Amino acid sequence: MADHAYQIQYRQEYIQTYELRQTLLRATTTTEAVIKGNQATFLVAGSGNATPTTRGLNGLIPARSDSMDQLTATLVEWHDLVRKTEFNIFSSQGNQREMMQIESMGVMNRKIDQDIITELNTATQDTGAAQQGSLFLIAYAKTILGNNKVKFDRNLTALITPAMHGYLMQVKEFASADYTRDTPFNADDYEMFRWYGLNFIVHPELPGAGTNAEKCFVYHKSAIGHAANIAGMDQEVGYMAEQKYSFARTSFDMGAKLLQNSGVVVINHDGSAMAAQ
Repeated sequence: MADHAYQIQYRQEYIQTYELRQTLLRATTTTEAVIKGNQATFLVAGSGNATPTTRGLNGLIPARSDSMDQLTATLVEWHDLVRKTEFNIFSSQGNQREMMQIESMGVMNRKIDQDIITELNTATQDTGAAQQGSLFLIAYAKTILGNNKVKFDRNLTALITPAMHGYLMQVKEFASADYTRDTPFNADDYEMFRWYGLNFIVHPELPGAGTNAEKCFVYHKSAIGHAANIAGMDQEVGYMAEQKYSFARTSFDMGAKLLQNSGVVVINHDGSAMAAQ
């Protein structure tokens, strides 16, 4: 006969794995709501850097046309469907129905960011060979945009890897109260912040993250477009009585498009020294 009878306690509130569950990037793009159709066309227009002219010898003022480019984002339907039987929900630890809803939404939000990142990665302006993060590297990227006449307003975003963020934390102009009102070493949540006239977003799913070939981006909101069904993200939760299973489905019709190459700079970054060994 045993002299003990151990009991196992199972926590009913589940602990989420480390995954992104919200889109960090859609608000940094020019968005368009599509009423009907599978394409959204963005119009990028300007004078073509025209300069004033004087009246001609014939007494007439020379006329010109505006420069107009139409760029199309093609919408694709994306879905995530989770299904669990009644018995699996009954016999499993934690709130399985809640888990299905939250995780399915997270899958779709990650897809939004990945579409935007894929388009940003088609930009052709870059900072040259990969190097470790520094004030110079950020200033270099921002200067390229300035040379391209990109407006320095509150719509400039610096999309960086955790490694780049780690290097910036060692820059006195970034971390010291002598240079900035924000004190990053005391911040509770530093996933998004503002510094040097840029809206910084730390994103762990940028190309090459954790390697010597990371891709970070500095861009203007008008340089990237994201189109989606005007009805927004669709989430359906239900129960199939005949087969005794529950499901959670999230769907979104969407597409992203690079609108102005001159408004995006790719920072080639070496983050390998900040990766786990």
